[in-house]
Amino acid sequence: MPSQDAHARGSATVKLLTVNVHKGFTLFNRRFILHELRSALRDAQPDIVFLQEVIGSHHRHARRLAAWPATSQYEFLADSLWSDFAYGRNAVYPEGDHGNAVLSRWPIIEHHNYDVSVGTHESRGILHSQVRHPDVADDMHVVCVHLGLREAHRRAQLNQLCTLVNKIDNNAPVLVGGDFNDWRRRASDMLTDCSMRDVFRSTLGREPRTFPARCPLLALDRIYVRNVISARPVALASRVWRHLSDHAPLAAEVRL
Repeated sequence: MPSQDAHARGSATVKLLTVNVHKGFTLFNRRFILHELRSALRDAQPDIVFLQEVIGSHHRHARRLAAWPATSQYEFLADSLWSDFAYGRNAVYPEGDHGNAVLSRWPIIEHHNYDVSVGTHESRGILHSQVRHPDVADDMHVVCVHLGLREAHRRAQLNQLCTLVNKIDNNAPVLVGGDFNDWRRRASDMLTDCSMRDVFRSTLGREPRTFPARCPLLALDRIYVRNVISARPVALASRVWRHLSDHAPLAAEVRL
């Protein structure tokens, strides 16, 4: 439930979208589709975008692909619609790096990337950005998440996420999106310890299936909120998105 302070500060509506962009390639890396992905994001018109598996740099792709952007993928996707962006580098390799990113229509005044990798098998991160909305008294805390494939790793990473959220001021809105890899649907119960609620589960009764995008079987992607007045799922054009990543995106509208 939102606090009394949340109601007192007035109302602003924010549209969120989260998507694992699979490094700008279709399933099995058959085709580079970053330009199409940017068009789909523009058409969806979210205010804040959570990106996972977005490339910061890749020297081999830059030499090989004529359509490869001159900037990082997250800067290319931000274009002129999202004035601010933050990047958290999770994986580094000889050709370049990739990680999480947040695109925002409003200023990102501070951001920090937390390495939540367990061992050396997978590089995972939690990117925490502080966004200043002109009509909201408290800064929004926007958290982009990409968790591990192993359940024991996810459990440890969810505990770290809860620790981070519990340190945020109780009056501030918290918006969390990303690829949780939570095919067993256990994350929502764990995140009640830090008063987070899944927008889709609380509205529709269960988390939506998002993977694989062409015929979703597993509920891997999530949007969680805390200290907001209301939140509801937003439908996206599935025919447009199903070939743009191996994950279907999720969108939600939040009132602060």
